[in-house]
Amino acid sequence: MTELQSVIHAQNIRYDRKAEALYIIDQTLLPGEEKEIHLQTAEEMYDAIRTLKVRGAPAIGICAGYCMYVLAKSIRGEDQQVFFKKLSDYGEYLDSSRPTAVNLNWAIRRMLRTALEHVGCTRGQMLDALYEEAVAIHEDDIAKCKAISEYGLTLVKDGDGILTHCNAGPLATSRYGTALGPILLGTERGMKFKVYSDETRPLLQGARLTSYELQRSGVDVTLICDNMASIVMKNGWVQACFVGCDRIAVNGDTANKIGTSGVAILAKHYGIPLYVLGPTSTIDMDCPDGEHIPIELRDPEEIKNLWYEKPMALPEVKCYNPAFDVTDHTLISGIVTEQGVCRPPYTKSLAALFKGN
Repeated sequence: MTELQSVIHAQNIRYDRKAEALYIIDQTLLPGEEKEIHLQTAEEMYDAIRTLKVRGAPAIGICAGYCMYVLAKSIRGEDQQVFFKKLSDYGEYLDSSRPTAVNLNWAIRRMLRTALEHVGCTRGQMLDALYEEAVAIHEDDIAKCKAISEYGLTLVKDGDGILTHCNAGPLATSRYGTALGPILLGTERGMKFKVYSDETRPLLQGARLTSYELQRSGVDVTLICDNMASIVMKNGWVQACFVGCDRIAVNGDTANKIGTSGVAILAKHYGIPLYVLGPTSTIDMDCPDGEHIPIELRDPEEIKNLWYEKPMALPEVKCYNPAFDVTDHTLISGIVTEQGVCRPPYTKSLAALFKGN
């Protein structure tokens, strides 16, 4: 297996059916250490999602599916009303770990719906159905990532410069990833890209994860600080921006890692297309616009203390630390899903994806 294939086929989330055990790669340790951790309790699962040991909207959804299965197995007794109430409580608890990524809630609801559909079955049949649904969520994302990568690849050509923000590769999703998918798929087919990876302060997903995945895949990647995006665009080194998404509103407004909206504004100024790549499960048809997307606020100390040997500001200095921002639909050139590339007006093109469903 080549280095590229190794990256693409790495299992960031793995359920060992023989051992009946759920494992994830602890992304907080990358790139310095590659380590799997075993998730067994609801508290461990909540912590893994909240502290970004598993991260990326699709990956969180995949993980949540397996978590719900593991938690279902832990519920004792045959009373199905008690079982479903306990499973629902677990789902609500996990859902509260990260409010912005819609895939988390989507996967939990999907698992609860499966449980409801098997009321009246034996406990063993119920658990088998829940496991199969978790696997289906995982396999569905693999297929979607491949399709997104194919569609995204039509938007760039061999030799293009591409700017990324945060991380939406195999670690954040499955297989090829979303925003990194076209880059990895194109590289697999012999294409050459020049990628500029924003470090993505304050958690450095671009530095720790995106540059890690791309470098290991043999992609020509250059790491830049977030405030260097403007100069590489001005220099003519960037022909497209690829970013992932954690929630897409009906009008095309998109929540993604903090700093994405700034990249979009710069790209608009320099006439560079910005594409948002994500599965249709990330589209929230109950959310009319970006104003209705909840924005997670994280620990302010991440700004002053994380990754530093000594604090970089006085203890009494206040910090504002939103995890995400919303990119206005007017700044987005296209939204790439597994069903194709949606173009403005997004109220029509996104709605068309759900017709007949």
